[in-house]
Amino acid sequence: MYRQLITAASFAALAITSGCASVDAASARESTAQTETLGETLAQRNARINSLERELASRDAKIASLERQPPQATSRNTSADLFPPNAKPGQCYARVLTPEKYRTWEERVLVKEASEKVQVVPARFENATERVMVKEATKKLEVVPATYETVKERLLVTPASKQIVEVPATYRTVTEQVLDKPAYTVWKKGPASQFGSQAVSEKVSGTGEVMCLVEVPAAYKTITKTVVDKPAHTREVEIPAVYKTVEKRVVKTPAQTREIVIPAEYATVEVKKLVEPAKERRIAIPEEHRTVTRTEKVADARLDWQEVLCKVNSTPANVRALQAALEQRGYDVGGIDGVLGTKTIAAVNNFATKNNIPYGDNYVPMDVIKSLDLRI
Repeated sequence: MYRQLITAASFAALAITSGCASVDAASARESTAQTETLGETLAQRNARINSLERELASRDAKIASLERQPPQATSRNTSADLFPPNAKPGQCYARVLTPEKYRTWEERVLVKEASEKVQVVPARFENATERVMVKEATKKLEVVPATYETVKERLLVTPASKQIVEVPATYRTVTEQVLDKPAYTVWKKGPASQFGSQAVSEKVSGTGEVMCLVEVPAAYKTITKTVVDKPAHTREVEIPAVYKTVEKRVVKTPAQTREIVIPAEYATVEVKKLVEPAKERRIAIPEEHRTVTRTEKVADARLDWQEVLCKVNSTPANVRALQAALEQRGYDVGGIDGVLGTKTIAAVNNFATKNNIPYGDNYVPMDVIKSLDLRI
């Protein structure tokens, strides 16, 4: 959808540029410049989108390749990679990609071997005068210019065309009642007449007390959500052809030629005569070295199990504590509201990146909780 909008905007800009060209040449040049600028912007955005898509495809391919590899057998469990190790009740885990590790060191290498430089001592000359022919005798064809007249002609500047315009979708807000707390029953003291229609059954205890089984009705709450009122669609717009009346010169009488003889020309010029020929001198150049940085992979990428925050311990109070800790360290969580929203997840991922902790797009690693000194 994003690329379709960009392409439609490009066609609209080109159509507007063509229409303005028929009215004013200066406006046409300005519109053309704007179109070129828009084209550069679209190319940059498309290049960035393609780069992100390639990076995501490479990451998915690497994860798929690691998942296809058979788990390494151990003395304890031959399928240890299929489940989190030493898992405890109430804990949640996510399988994350741990990237390759590299080792970097410096090394002194030979950049350029020893060689010789040949220095040329130029030849020495002295000045002298000579009479030389600078231009031979020639013949010239003289052109008798043609005569012209001005005529008017109507030209097609832009042919009629059609343009697809996208009409965006519209939305509306609706409310809906959802179950907040289901109905349940409870024993209460007193006769059935005291509880009315809510009394399901009653019994008498050994002390003579009347116990009634009372039904507590379900509780509901109203929520508001946004739904599509009218989906996005496209419509076709007719763009009429543009014409321009121009004046042009046409030949009334064709040009003619005649031959004219031009005599040779001579001149006295200064020339250089060789007094001493050029010679060469050899100079030794020592070898050159440079310190370079080399990188070596010391560990392959792997899939590891990582403990993450569960629904059990992601209570509003715990989420508020997490948001407060991140905000104190300068991360934008979108407000301390106890909701694990997109801004809070983004702040968690930024913190994980800075502290070299593997992370995902939709969960909170427990290593982040520990790094923030939180007790959750």
